[in-house]
Amino acid sequence: MSSFTSPLIVEFLGANRWRLAESFEYHLGELGSGTVIRVPAGFKTDFASVPRLLWPLLPPTGSYGKAAVLHDYLYATQQIAGASITRARADEVFLEAMAVLGVGWLKRYTVYWGVRVGGWVAWNQHRREKAESGKPYCSGV
Repeated sequence: MSSFTSPLIVEFLGANRWRLAESFEYHLGELGSGTVIRVPAGFKTDFASVPRLLWPLLPPTGSYGKAAVLHDYLYATQQIAGASITRARADEVFLEAMAVLGVGWLKRYTVYWGVRVGGWVAWNQHRREKAESGKPYCSGV
């Protein structure tokens, strides 16, 4: 089963922005499968991009927070292990990572469908930045 194998350690930057103080890893599939997503120290994130009106029910740093940082990184790089991925694949990994964290079914699918419906804006922004600069846009926000 997929798993997070290192802790998430962040520094608060203010205004719903954080920076990873240390890198962390997520292993896809069985531990030892060789497919590892390493989110580097210094990566900036807003955790889950939930509209402020919904924060009382779905706070950005909720139980799915670590999965949201992973998802931000997948959107920023649009790759897993050096191979290009689709937005749908990034969203599937997010859904799986929330399950790994024990996020309940209703909350997990509510957040997942939120990114399926609205995530295209961020995905396209990252794609444009990557095309313009020739490298991944890694601010995460």
